[in-house]
Amino acid sequence: MIDRIRTALRTRRARQRARRAEWRARFGADLDAPGARRAARHDMNFWDHGFVRRLWKNRSEVAPGIWRGNQPSPEDVAGLAGMGIRTIINFRGRNQWGSYLLEEEACAQHGITLVNGRLYSSSAPTPEQIHAALDLIEAAEKPVFIHCKSGADRAGLASVLYLLSQGGDPARAARQLHWTRAHLSISRTGILDAFLAAYAKARAETGIDFLEWVDTEYDFRTVESVFSDKRVKNRLLDWMLRRE
Repeated sequence: MIDRIRTALRTRRARQRARRAEWRARFGADLDAPGARRAARHDMNFWDHGFVRRLWKNRSEVAPGIWRGNQPSPEDVAGLAGMGIRTIINFRGRNQWGSYLLEEEACAQHGITLVNGRLYSSSAPTPEQIHAALDLIEAAEKPVFIHCKSGADRAGLASVLYLLSQGGDPARAARQLHWTRAHLSISRTGILDAFLAAYAKARAETGIDFLEWVDTEYDFRTVESVFSDKRVKNRLLDWMLRRE
């Protein structure tokens, strides 16, 4: 009985995702088409929870010239331009959400370079992902603004990676992954804390440099396995958060 309910729910969610993808494809083709911009705004504010971000930006300065926060609206992009931001790095990856399409347009209007990368909140970053994220940050014209959806996990991870790559102390870097920034270590996003703890342990024992550790000692599969074995799973919380 339970298996049938789970199967039915998965099928329903898959159909909903397919319908939304089809809908986004229609307004994503041309924001100037009749009704397209309004549909993109609705998608941003309702399906992507932009109505929450109107009041809560989760924004802070990580280091000189490096800022982090949540998904910016077109109005937020204008505000960032006013702050002097030259580059925005989107760690959600290129997508068809109304949020992204409106952000892309706003960046072009305000002379901000939009760069797309990809990080994940519920798995340990691979060495390739770590280097790719750092390459984007290093190459970006500063000041740079880093974001994901909520500015909690992937933006936090990118901030941690940057600080550690600059020789930062793991304990100080850990402040970028904190409940006050909406990062919840008791959920599956706690894998990011496990990743940081693995490096902190290695550095305390040998003083090894972060990128040297990534390239020579780090095993993301081991971190995930240990995290999975130790974790008390909270399926309800994971479902409610549904991190990307």
